[in-house]
Amino acid sequence: MKALLLIDIQNDFLPGGALAVQKGDLVIPIANQLMGKFKHVIASQDWHPKDHSSFKTTWPVHCVQGSHGAEFPETLHTDRIEKVIKKGEHKEVDSYSAFFDNDHQTETELLEYLREQKIDALFVMGLATDYCVKFTVLDALDQGFKVYVITDGCQGVNVGRGDAEKALKKMRQKGAKLVHSSDSRFSRPQV
Repeated sequence: MKALLLIDIQNDFLPGGALAVQKGDLVIPIANQLMGKFKHVIASQDWHPKDHSSFKTTWPVHCVQGSHGAEFPETLHTDRIEKVIKKGEHKEVDSYSAFFDNDHQTETELLEYLREQKIDALFVMGLATDYCVKFTVLDALDQGFKVYVITDGCQGVNVGRGDAEKALKKMRQKGAKLVHSSDSRFSRPQV
């Protein structure tokens, strides 16, 4: 069983948002196009308390629980999303992966949900390639899932030059398959 996993397609990560990913809005039409091709569509959502520790050390204030920035954009077809996985809720530790907090001590609902649904393959896309997508993909591989990264459905932060390309290379080296939304496997529904 396969699922489409949308990573952090939220207002604060889109152009004009608090932690904008350049061209982040380009992933929305790809997500909308692909959602109809999957029986299972799951989305992760950064959901930080307003005093999250990363706001003091790493990132600007973003995706605060209940804020407009934390919401999915109106242009994303959220009615097709069957499950939303909130992450980054713990004040003292960040959570790039949709599976675990960065210290790997706290697990989100994702792994349990995937096992309940008997999902063994994930098609992953979203924001940002070099952070939340990368860490989600690496954790998914570690948990034994087949993982496909929809490359044109991802955009990177690129804090360092070429970070997104390096992230894709690392995901591929660890066992993820890199695919494009025009791949023939997406030409029929319910993959």
